[in-house]
Amino acid sequence: MADSIAATGAGEAVPGGADHPAALSRQLWRHLARFCRGPIRALIGPLIALEDARGHLLPLAVILFGSGIGLWFALETEPGALVYGALVALAVLAAVAAQLAPFPFRSIGGAVLALSLGLLAAGLRAHMIAAPMLDFGYYGPVEGRVVEIDTSASDAVRITLDQVVLERTDPARVPHRVRVALHGNDYGHSPAAGETVILTGHLSAPQDAAEPGGFDFRRMAFFQGLGAVGYSQTPVLLLEPPRDGEEWIGRLRAWFSSGIRAHIPGEAGAFAAGAMTGDRSGISQKTVEDLRDSSLAHILAISGMNLVCLTAFVFALLRGGIACFPWLALRVNAKKLAALVSIFVAWFYLQLSGANVATERAFVMTLVMLLAILMNRRAMTIRSAAIAGAVLLALKPESLLAPGFQMSMAATISLIAGFQAMDRWLQRGRLARWQLVLITVVMSSVIGGFATAPYAAAHFNRFADYGLMANILTAPAMGIAIMPMGVLAFLLAPVGLEALPLWVMGKASEWILWVAAWVAGLDGSVTAIPAPHWLALPVISWGGLWLIAWPGRARLAGVGLIALGIMLWPLADRPELLISADGRLVGVMGPEGRALSTATGGGFSASNWLESDGDLASQKTAALRPGFTGTRDAKTFEFSGRKGVAISGKAGLSQLAAACAGFDLVILNARAEHPPPNCPLIDQHLLSRTGAIALRRQGAQIEATFSARDRIWSSGSEKTSSHGVEAMDRLDRLFRQGASP
Repeated sequence: MADSIAATGAGEAVPGGADHPAALSRQLWRHLARFCRGPIRALIGPLIALEDARGHLLPLAVILFGSGIGLWFALETEPGALVYGALVALAVLAAVAAQLAPFPFRSIGGAVLALSLGLLAAGLRAHMIAAPMLDFGYYGPVEGRVVEIDTSASDAVRITLDQVVLERTDPARVPHRVRVALHGNDYGHSPAAGETVILTGHLSAPQDAAEPGGFDFRRMAFFQGLGAVGYSQTPVLLLEPPRDGEEWIGRLRAWFSSGIRAHIPGEAGAFAAGAMTGDRSGISQKTVEDLRDSSLAHILAISGMNLVCLTAFVFALLRGGIACFPWLALRVNAKKLAALVSIFVAWFYLQLSGANVATERAFVMTLVMLLAILMNRRAMTIRSAAIAGAVLLALKPESLLAPGFQMSMAATISLIAGFQAMDRWLQRGRLARWQLVLITVVMSSVIGGFATAPYAAAHFNRFADYGLMANILTAPAMGIAIMPMGVLAFLLAPVGLEALPLWVMGKASEWILWVAAWVAGLDGSVTAIPAPHWLALPVISWGGLWLIAWPGRARLAGVGLIALGIMLWPLADRPELLISADGRLVGVMGPEGRALSTATGGGFSASNWLESDGDLASQKTAALRPGFTGTRDAKTFEFSGRKGVAISGKAGLSQLAAACAGFDLVILNARAEHPPPNCPLIDQHLLSRTGAIALRRQGAQIEATFSARDRIWSSGSEKTSSHGVEAMDRLDRLFRQGASP
């Protein structure tokens, strides 16, 4: 038997014995790598090592797939049909090479296949969900069906509508979904999921990135199917109640949330409802900030932990309950029955919670784990986490860019790897049960905190210094009290016995909120972190996965990659001058940090700029910093040896000629139809083509980068207008000159 099988790598075998042609080919390549020197060995050796590690590299294949998705999102222009055709051909050739190429070169074919499939998956997804985005400012009646209710950063209730109708607007131009913040609904109808409502509102297209390379809200809105955002200062009117069976999950979420808040008063009830159902409409912005600054915001995000806690409780309850009845336990497989029921419970909770990225990842992984139980396979492995990531990226490639996906995957993979490494030590039998529980809680927080720290710092530009302590103090309350008691309350509500579990939920919620407020209020609770170099996170991610997935000693190369990513982090230089996409806000870097041209307006851009600088100051504080002088309509500043002025309104237009003659850079938040010749002007004609502008000094010249890109989600008829082309030419001429006047 042994002679009939020749082992050819981890988990592989070639039939036919050692003299089979495939086995002989493998031996030949191995001998060649052993005796060759120089470039040949340097090329063949790693490829043979990759082949030998097959069966362990699924996580690396998934990150290659994700890298292809990342490359697609990084493109400056939208790929055309020829590009996609070439990618399909490349994928086919790579698949053939992965099967038929000589022994050590098959891994190259597999890597190219994963990359090309990632590019194709992202492009296919984008074109499948493409929908109209509002390309003009709208004011008037807005009619639609309520599909989601949440709150804005200013604590205003927001409603998301589908089946949208806009007055005097071609249906082909009407977005499929719009989101409206309600600022004037004191005497109007309180909207509920499934209702058709009407209001009078202001709508506009979702904003582009606040700066080049920054968070692109418009891209996120595109993949959410959100074609316009706005606000209303008028009451909401009910046109039609929900139809039978329509938006039933949203109505169930509202019923469950209102029941929780009825029994648990105040902020604790709003928090408990948000943690259980994702309904954050009753939570104040102060609470959200405390949770964020104490590293507990993942609880409200309906993270994977919530779903896992719920599913684990149901699984244990069913399995333990069956074991209490010997006659039943002898006739059914309690473990498999509990796993089967838990699958439906997990799916139901996924729908109830709103199905965000982190919860979807947790559901897929929980599904893989429970299916493994049903098929008598080992459940918790790195492979199951990789499968969950692959499924989610294939279905929603845009989730790669979401903080929730990145942080939840990093935490999950690190926890599995960490506890597998600790497994022998924990199972020696020398520790009491309470010690095992304590070690599990502490190490879960430590490992998860270290794994997610780079992603939290990169996306939120802050590090919660006492986050580990806050998570250790609150994790038991979440896993032992809130989620299990929520399930019991849901089950006991039909018979009127939900009061006791809801009381326990309330006390646990009060504890978590107290810890969050206490930790957030400690001196030095938050450290601001500047935005990283764009390569830092990918390199850290590759290093971490290599360290975990590679089976041999070469895994230590992952430590080097992580160190390289950390060293790359501070190499991202911040722009010396930033101009918002509408020209209403300008930010210049000064000795005390970035100074802003105005204390109000442009809050989205202001907060993004300051956070990316690693600056915890508010917009009002930044506006008081030295950097701008002059009147409200004409703010002067200096930048790299140049004198600039930001003018606004009719008063600014009347000063345009004088500004062009006296300054090296003029920024106007309006359209100059006939600017003076050779005026160094940045106006809305130019900004409509470029989006936000970032300016840096590079030697003797000024480098300008723009947020606008020619992508499927971008705004853009004006980006090809004659005014825009002329303005771009003017900007090119301006910054090809030297940096001194």
